[in-house]
Amino acid sequence: MGVFRFTYPYLVILPVYQCIHRRVRSEGGSSEQPLAERVWGVVQVVAPPRLASSPKSPWASDAWLLSLSPPNSGKRRAAHWTLRARRWSETAPAHNPVEWAPAPSGVGSRPSRYWDLHLAIRRAKTPTSEEEEAKDLEVDMDKTEDALQLWTTHRDGEILLRLTKHGPGHETPITIPEFFRESVSRFGTYPAVATRKNDKWEFLKYSQYYEACRKAARGFLKLGLERFNAVGILGFNSVEWFIAGIGAILAGGLCVGIYVTNSPEACQYAITNAKVNILVVENDQQLRKILSIPQEKLETLKAIVQYKPPMKESGSNVYSWDDFMELGNSIPDSQLDEIIESQKANQCAVIIYTSGTTGNPKGVMLSHDNITWMAGAVSRNCNLSLPPEKQEMVVSYLPLSHIAAQIMDMWIPIKVGAITYFAQPDALRGTLVNTLHQVRPTSFLGVPRIWEKMQEKIKENSTKSSALKKKVFSWARNIGLQVNTKRMLGVHDPPMSYHMAKALVFSKVRSALGLDRCRYFVCGAAPLPEETAEFFLSLDIPICEMYGMSESSGPHTVSVSENYRILSCGKPLSGSKTMLSQQNKDGIGELCLWGRHVFMGYLDREDATREAIDEDGWLHSGDLGRMDKHGYIYITGRTKEILITAGGENVAPVPIENLVKQRIPIISNAMLVGDKAKFLSILLTLKCEFNSKSGEPLDRLSPETINFCRHLGSQSTTVTDILEGQDPYVYTAIQKGIDKVNEAAISNAQKIQKWLILEKDFSISSGELGPTGKVRRQFITEKYKTQISNLYH
Repeated sequence: MGVFRFTYPYLVILPVYQCIHRRVRSEGGSSEQPLAERVWGVVQVVAPPRLASSPKSPWASDAWLLSLSPPNSGKRRAAHWTLRARRWSETAPAHNPVEWAPAPSGVGSRPSRYWDLHLAIRRAKTPTSEEEEAKDLEVDMDKTEDALQLWTTHRDGEILLRLTKHGPGHETPITIPEFFRESVSRFGTYPAVATRKNDKWEFLKYSQYYEACRKAARGFLKLGLERFNAVGILGFNSVEWFIAGIGAILAGGLCVGIYVTNSPEACQYAITNAKVNILVVENDQQLRKILSIPQEKLETLKAIVQYKPPMKESGSNVYSWDDFMELGNSIPDSQLDEIIESQKANQCAVIIYTSGTTGNPKGVMLSHDNITWMAGAVSRNCNLSLPPEKQEMVVSYLPLSHIAAQIMDMWIPIKVGAITYFAQPDALRGTLVNTLHQVRPTSFLGVPRIWEKMQEKIKENSTKSSALKKKVFSWARNIGLQVNTKRMLGVHDPPMSYHMAKALVFSKVRSALGLDRCRYFVCGAAPLPEETAEFFLSLDIPICEMYGMSESSGPHTVSVSENYRILSCGKPLSGSKTMLSQQNKDGIGELCLWGRHVFMGYLDREDATREAIDEDGWLHSGDLGRMDKHGYIYITGRTKEILITAGGENVAPVPIENLVKQRIPIISNAMLVGDKAKFLSILLTLKCEFNSKSGEPLDRLSPETINFCRHLGSQSTTVTDILEGQDPYVYTAIQKGIDKVNEAAISNAQKIQKWLILEKDFSISSGELGPTGKVRRQFITEKYKTQISNLYH
């Protein structure tokens, strides 16, 4: 095999054929086969000394970088490079040696539309000195602008892909259309998506699903979708959401989810920033929201498609879903196929907008490879089943505009041939449990608030039980906690009492939740409170935490099976790397990530991208954490959440807030304040009931809170009752809880001096919580600035 080595002060990358995997697949072998055994040529790249010597540089380990270039592209030509080759026989595999031929043409039966160079680029240690390395290569860099980077801010940009030398992370990059097509070839006859209509589940098989996506793609092309412009989707999870998103990508556009809770102004920003050509909306309510925006502010928008009847608005550019799906019949398959074939794994496919806690949200650009590699990595790390052995089942209800739901509900199921069932739009207002009972999923993803509400419901039902049942429930929980704690230590020989507890309590709890077939109970989007994690662990429901972010295309770590540890978010996905930056004496530092899942960059935001990705290519998460000696990662807070008191002490609010909720069971939400102040204070909300239709918190206390009050001697039934008279029983109980929290404080500066009960609990609809239940600290600080100010005056 011909092997080349070159030295250059920056990351120097040759064009690499987008069609490597296509050609290899046509000659046999799967995309899981090691790349080095399947490509025609390998180029050895010597890392720049500055990077190679950096202890935090991925170049210090075996990292591959792969650049994919399109057929017939005039931008990157092999003629730009002048190379002098040297035979390095000891590195060439014994099988199928290939001689180097600069820009060969017409080799074998390779179609002429394919490029004439197949190269994988990797870093490798060499036995020669730097002087010899310089002599072994001459590079003409007249066209330095042609060298790719690890990030871009342009919607049509291309980036380097971070491939490992071998093993996980080394899989051949593929585009989303190829990824989908491979699954259809394997699972075409199996059901893919299911929608509840007229009290029955209606299914689409994978083959039908794929054809529907192609039909939607032709419709988008007919409506004028331009390459690298977007299709925006504004609606609750549905089969139409999936078809529109994938159809947009097939047509050469970008899939952009928009939160249904967004204001007209927020929708307008996303439409303008992403250059949305076609907007797909769920219903008349969302359509009217868009039509309320002045047309001159939506310059890129060409058409709107509504996917749920009735259609109350009409216009020349407003289409029903059925009409839209017939629009593209005149677009030939060959036109769509040409667009699909021209796509590359290192180009953008999906944009995820951050929740925008400060200013306008940032558009996180995810490549085809980000999505397809992540789907494969999670399914591999979680050992998910494939048909015909067993078909996984998931329930889709969290917003698909968020990366966690999109990866878990949309992309991973395609990888493993799973079925995605769509919950009702009011799932978070009480109907989710009905869907869970109907589906009985094999894995379930919930944000912390979902698990906390399940915990409250179980406790509420327990209080209504007889004295005997309460004792049995308590006994079973003790057994469950002991057995599962030993399992984390590697002891897998449960006593007979565990099997009794399982039959009497654990199996019944799972059945009541609709999770009796569930193998993986997952929590994402925010850390799970310790008390909630221990509660479910005692019921033989180990909640596996995943840590990740939009910028990491979903989870970076998983805590499942043998990698499960309570309160830990587990270990990094195989094929990815983690570094703790600027660790303190306790080993806590900022988590920095490296791997195929690191995003491309923020759309049109070079300043923010440079802040997120450092010069060595590490993604700085902004999250603080520590790693134990076994490699388990624990999240301790966020760098931007850290409060710095007037005395200069740094305080991480989340551990204190969680402890407050643990010590005072009637507290729903707690938010620590006191940045640049002389002491810390905390805002509290009480657990109350919610409006089943709007999701707004009500004044009436929850049954659990009322029971707590009765136990104290209080007769309060509403938040108003407690606040107006400053209910002495409740206020005393809260102060005692705060005192216990303060006893655990490591310094006086971390003690809570004052607290305040707010009139209403936090909610998504009122803005204090983000779409996945995260506390929006700056919003709350601004909303309650008068009350906060009064605490310090």
